Amino acid sequence: LFAPALSVPISYFYPFPLFLSSSSHCSVSSFLIRFAPSESGLTHLAIHNKTGEVYVGAVNWIFKLSSNLTKLRSHMTGPVVDNEKCYPPPSVQSCPHDLAQTPNVNKLLLIDYAQNRLIACGSTSQGICQFLRLDDLFKLGEPHHRKEHYLSSVAESGTMSGVIISSPHSPTSKLFIGTPIDGKSEYFPTLSSRKLMENEENADMFSFVYQDEFVSSQLKIPSDTLSKFPAFDIYYVYSFSSEQFVYYLTMQLDTQLTSPDASGEQFFTSKIVRLCVDDPKFYSYVEFPIGCTKDGVEYRLVQDAFLARPGRQLANSLGISENEDILFTIFSQGQKNRAKPPKESALCLFTLRKIKEKIKERIQSCYKGDGKLSLPWLLNKELACINSVSSNLLFVLS
Repeated sequence: LFAPALSVPISYFYPFPLFLSSSSHCSVSSFLIRFAPSESGLTHLAIHNKTGEVYVGAVNWIFKLSSNLTKLRSHMTGPVVDNEKCYPPPSVQSCPHDLAQTPNVNKLLLIDYAQNRLIACGSTSQGICQFLRLDDLFKLGEPHHRKEHYLSSVAESGTMSGVIISSPHSPTSKLFIGTPIDGKSEYFPTLSSRKLMENEENADMFSFVYQDEFVSSQLKIPSDTLSKFPAFDIYYVYSFSSEQFVYYLTMQLDTQLTSPDASGEQFFTSKIVRLCVDDPKFYSYVEFPIGCTKDGVEYRLVQDAFLARPGRQLANSLGISENEDILFTIFSQGQKNRAKPPKESALCLFTLRKIKEKIKERIQSCYKGDGKLSLPWLLNKELACINSVSSNLLFVLS
């Protein structure tokens, strides 16, 4: 785990290329999908944990494949008559801006096992989502009548991520979702938890899990932050749940290294974010720097990640149990050029146990009054940790 203030070295590092050997009897299936010149291809993939069927999100399309990658179904999601300045979609309210056929980039693809449906969120119409039946991709609903139905219009894949938390005792699940906002803090929270109703047409679909006059299940990028750093945003690369927590791997503008002057160089940093699944007011929000180093070179731009357990050979080589969760991450070198990162990359492995230990140590040290609440983008300034357990603010750490 890379954290400059704590000087924590990375546990395992593999510079690319990493070659994996396989048996000569191993066969690999493939499938071919042709796209129009204006479409840029595939964006997301979800695999059913029981049937092995594969769901693929793309530009203007959602595909269903068999476990051996035979194409079974397809569902068209675009192009859509749209303008990114229109809010809400023209089907709800007229838009004064010129409309044009716009590609719909799939930004989120999740399997809702409790309701046997697929959640597919796109970039058009300010980021509305469709619910598709798993069996045949029949559209069950497309909520778009309330403000909560619009998630983000950023037309860039790999920047939004979500986790579904289901309860065996309730028909209502929770969707934890993180997304860039492209400066539209008045419209979109960067992180929120939403209700997933059993009925797709239910008026409470995507409403916040908790909301009163002062607090709700969301975090917004303050307008003061955007005034000082207009380009500030948080990009959510990967997410997962473990025990009572939801985790996100994110990339955001490093406000300590980047000058408010828009003409200067921009620096980015990667962080791991954690929330308690049963915290409707987001007081448990924690973010922690993450990255890796090799021979004095820093890799700070997270590109992708996946949580899995190691096989026997890898577990033995790392000296850990096969039952231990490992976060496999890919980082690009340095802290510049988020959109076009350097080609030199690294595959870095973190045990989830070690991540949890470091976050716990950070929280405990802050309760003892050590360090600062390093969340300038949210709090607008550094705040010293207080030797007290009475303040909810102490849960919000970096």
